[in-house]
Amino acid sequence: MEKKPIIRVENLTAGYDDDIILEDVTFDVNPGEIFIILGGSGCGKTTLLRHLVGLNSPLSGRVLIDGDDIASGDSKVVDNALKKIGVLFQSAALFGSMTIEENVALPITEYSDLSRQAIFDLVRMKLCMVDLSGYENHLPSEISGDMKKRAGLARALALNPKILFLDEPTAGLDPPTSAEIDSLILHINRTIGTTIVIVTHELDSILSIGQRVIMLDKETKGITAEGDPKVLKENSDIASVKAFFNRQARTDQEMGL
Repeated sequence: MEKKPIIRVENLTAGYDDDIILEDVTFDVNPGEIFIILGGSGCGKTTLLRHLVGLNSPLSGRVLIDGDDIASGDSKVVDNALKKIGVLFQSAALFGSMTIEENVALPITEYSDLSRQAIFDLVRMKLCMVDLSGYENHLPSEISGDMKKRAGLARALALNPKILFLDEPTAGLDPPTSAEIDSLILHINRTIGTTIVIVTHELDSILSIGQRVIMLDKETKGITAEGDPKVLKENSDIASVKAFFNRQARTDQEMGL
């Protein structure tokens, strides 16, 4: 029996005032998949992510998270859907005045009735998952950039979400550290079965962990390619897709100049 998609985007049109960024975008994300959203600067990657996590409402269309339409405006439906997701923002978005332990504990305290000891134990477990044991009492200013990403990931995992949204998880990191983060993402996906949606332009990460991608296009305001990134790299006949996956500059002719 075919599984229902855990995320379904139907005819999504998104923008700001009269500026349309995405138009009539439709795609599904399957349970347990590592799904990557990519594309050039200004193509709408961040806009799409904000709609997927409920920060923005579409001008038209639907966004369904595990069957719940978070674009419906029904607060109970939206709250139910948002309890199923975790988000790692690009900057990690840790609260600077709170310890790492307090940052990770925040969503657990907000959305559960667990005792302080149970929360403490759960936080320690999440930090162990991301290799940050022993850093519970550090402030964000006292740890490195990749450790902040790990702490943000631990917080995103705090409520055992069905879906993780990761915004540029390896941006600004050196190649070995980026590879470590990629390995951690794969480990979470394989051991827990978490569906992971990633916004990134890091080609090494896309090819090493991406199972399926969509590539957004600024000119068409939609999806220009979809599929296995390795297949797209080898077989796509679309100029912009070939250029992206093969690190090639497009010719004037290919760009329509």
